[in-house]
Amino acid sequence: MTHINRLTVVTLGVADLPRAVQFYVKVFGRPAHDENPGVAFFDLPGTWIALYPRSDLAADIGPEVPAAAPAFGGVTLAYNVASRAEADALMAHAAACGARIAKPAQDTFWGGYSGYFADPDGHYWEVVWAPMFRFAPDGALVGWGDEGTPTPAANTGPLPT
Repeated sequence: MTHINRLTVVTLGVADLPRAVQFYVKVFGRPAHDENPGVAFFDLPGTWIALYPRSDLAADIGPEVPAAAPAFGGVTLAYNVASRAEADALMAHAAACGARIAKPAQDTFWGGYSGYFADPDGHYWEVVWAPMFRFAPDGALVGWGDEGTPTPAANTGPLPT
């Protein structure tokens, strides 16, 4: 039996591909792979982000899928950071790149610290410090820390190129 054992690409349907590429080039601090007309890819460690026109994406899935953007699709993307200060800095960076801050970073009921921003197409990103997560040296999430022992995230500094 075959199982899905990793997430390789997250495709975001966008209304204006050049605008979305420009936004994510600033947010990620790296160029897009845009050799193929009509789609752009960002190679983030472990999982790539693809940008594709929303109407084309809906048509590719099937005729019953509406191309109109929902007010909230029930999905967020998340990026873990090593500290509250890093969460605040990343939220400020996203705002400077043109993101809309949906919820400023703040203490959470579960003992972490997080906030949300939306990209120009309304896709929500959570910037989160979660002291219970354990990370590999390359920043990959590998599990929970020891009970009651916070472990800092390793997603520090710029993304590798």
